[in-house]
Amino acid sequence: MTTARLLESAAEVFAQRGFNGGSIEMICEHAGFSRGAFYSNFASKDELFFAMFEAHADVLLTRLRFALEQASAASDPLQHFARLASRQSDDDRQWFLITTEFTLYAIRNPEAAVVLSRKDETVRQEIGRILTELLATTGREFVVDAELVARFAVALREGGNAQEFVEPGNLDARLMERLALPAVLDAFSRESADSPSHSQRVNHH
Repeated sequence: MTTARLLESAAEVFAQRGFNGGSIEMICEHAGFSRGAFYSNFASKDELFFAMFEAHADVLLTRLRFALEQASAASDPLQHFARLASRQSDDDRQWFLITTEFTLYAIRNPEAAVVLSRKDETVRQEIGRILTELLATTGREFVVDAELVARFAVALREGGNAQEFVEPGNLDARLMERLALPAVLDAFSRESADSPSHSQRVNHH
């Protein structure tokens, strides 16, 4: 209960004040706790952020797995997946503000960058596995590392969000994802050797 409240409070404080501007004191005051309650759960603001990161990653990956499950039975799995995966969540803007500023902080702080890159890699690997499974439903396989394609997908989402939040009402970043993601998946994949149509062509020749 205490941990959840601190995470919720930190999200609100960081979104309003920024990661650097939002102090531990502000987070505790907003949550109605003492500094002791904070330090009994987290050693630092960095550790608090990474707990937020992991919680957000769990939600994201659950959403992508659901999209994969639904897309597997669709007539056009890639388009169906892109449509479901691109849906915006209520906290997308808040999380974008928080994570963008922490990324800048990590660029200036090598120790934070090491931890952030490791956690990003874990998420990308899982996204890569999900995209690999998605392609398999269409009889295709990647011709490049799936994690590299995951980087494209993440860059597409984050770049679109940056533009949409700067230009609210003038850009539909979700439309950009729905248009671009299937094209990226198709461009970096080929028909797999064990797909029915491939086998038919091999047998024919």
